[in-house]
Amino acid sequence: MTAATEAPVDSGARGDEVRIGIALSAMGFVLAGLGACVAILARDLDEPPGRLALLSSGFAVGLLVVALIGPRLLRSWSIPTAMAFGSVVCAFGAVLIAVAPVYAGVIAGTLCVGLGGAMLTLVAPLMLNGPTAAVRLSRVNAVASGTGILAPLAIGALDGLGPSGRLAMLAAAPPLVLLAVLTRRLRPVRPAAVRRTDPPFRQAGGREEQPVAVLIDSAPAVGLGRKWRGRVGRQVVMDVGIGWLRVVLSVSVEFCFVVWAVARLVATGLPTATAALLGSAFPIGMAAGRAIGPIRWRGWSPVLPSGAFAACGTLMVSLFDTPAIVALGLVVAGLGVAPLYPVTLAALVATPGLSSARLSAVGALASGTAILLAPAILAVLARAVDLRTAYLVTLPMIAILFLLSRRSGRTAFV
Repeated sequence: MTAATEAPVDSGARGDEVRIGIALSAMGFVLAGLGACVAILARDLDEPPGRLALLSSGFAVGLLVVALIGPRLLRSWSIPTAMAFGSVVCAFGAVLIAVAPVYAGVIAGTLCVGLGGAMLTLVAPLMLNGPTAAVRLSRVNAVASGTGILAPLAIGALDGLGPSGRLAMLAAAPPLVLLAVLTRRLRPVRPAAVRRTDPPFRQAGGREEQPVAVLIDSAPAVGLGRKWRGRVGRQVVMDVGIGWLRVVLSVSVEFCFVVWAVARLVATGLPTATAALLGSAFPIGMAAGRAIGPIRWRGWSPVLPSGAFAACGTLMVSLFDTPAIVALGLVVAGLGVAPLYPVTLAALVATPGLSSARLSAVGALASGTAILLAPAILAVLARAVDLRTAYLVTLPMIAILFLLSRRSGRTAFV
């Protein structure tokens, strides 16, 4: 292939990375703001903070719905259509969270963020798939984490000035709407039924283009039934199951911090606005960790050093009650947690012999399961003991992730 023919491919790849970066950055702003909004919404709506755990549950339900119907939608929708839809729905959800006057409206907003955000996260690994998927996913997630730093800062600053800090969530809507408009102007890609072995097809103007190489192919649907096991083999089922569990554990640890970090700071005696400002500590750690990327050493999984940092941060958050130490613990935890999701998701989507689109949906299912359960479990434990002790629940999650991430000659897991 000549340099002239490589250039459009490289340009398109960069364009995909930019679009995914914008989408995940806006969504990252909303997600990072959810934790800061828990304490503020509890005050604004006169609701107990424990009930606001349903904020993450609404987002999780949206993820689960898209995980179930997403691959089917991608059979008839082009990726630009899916991205535009996800952007608009996510933007609407952010507006609801910012301005809804009642509890039900806020929960509906998080459901919309879940539906739209899940569609965006579904297409992200498909557009960035390939040998460098983990690095590219880490890069766009680093940008998203960097944007996420702004959410608690904006929410805390605005709340300290007088208006409700949750109005800062409105900032996520304009870039999402703009992305939807720009994305809809792209040339539609080949429908999702295109297989990797299909030849190039002609666009208007006679120029040949390869179909998107990561869309739904002839691989069987992901499921764990007897018929499916017979078609793809028991080992593949085990690999997908382990990959799914690894993503569940990674996202569980992350969202325990995303949802409850500000509440933990409030529990140290800080005012709500100050705690929201210091809540940027975890996104700062996440941004730095994803900018550094996965750490590889002597063939060991990058999950191991990352998990060790996450465990150290957890201990600092849990064992101390000084705001400065808790905030530092959030930074350390963010450094460790940052690479876990990109690495485990990339490994899952790279499972050989199965459709990347369906495996991406399995990843969305794993994320939805984790976000639905983990913050709620932590909230239940916090009512039984206290929040600082409840944070220790992340340690067994990290330990199991360690066990599932050891070097193995029969899997491609990293």
